[in-house]
Amino acid sequence: MPHPLLPDLETLASATATGKGYKLCCVQVFTHLIPMTIQVQIRRKDGSDVSLDDCAHFSASMDEALEASQLFTEAYVLEISSPGIGDQLHSDQDFLTFRGFPVEISFRDDDSDLHQAGLLHKRSDEHVHINIKGRIQRIPRKAVTCVRLTNPTG
Repeated sequence: MPHPLLPDLETLASATATGKGYKLCCVQVFTHLIPMTIQVQIRRKDGSDVSLDDCAHFSASMDEALEASQLFTEAYVLEISSPGIGDQLHSDQDFLTFRGFPVEISFRDDDSDLHQAGLLHKRSDEHVHINIKGRIQRIPRKAVTCVRLTNPTG
């Protein structure tokens, strides 16, 4: 179950990122760690690489915004990073290149976070299509929060 403050945290992080010339990619809250860890991933709006200096600059702004918001009363660790060239698919070229590869799609349905694994079929203007045991499932792009490459399972 996602942290109850995740929507507020995403809104705060997105506003902070936009104000500093970045785009928010992902926010995660790990409450099982002591202290709790908040991970925020950013990209530059112009698409260029995020540097360590960018992460430090955004970290200071995000920390200030978090403190001012008083969303969290307990101790936390704030981690800022870029998604890098990892396993997440973002661009149209990514979806063309990795067609047929195993992926996991994270998406929201009503108020719950869901995950679906299968083979990437395609991405259209309206849906991400995946092949699950020979059947094509369409997931609305508006609901998709992340598409990442996975290892094939036997």
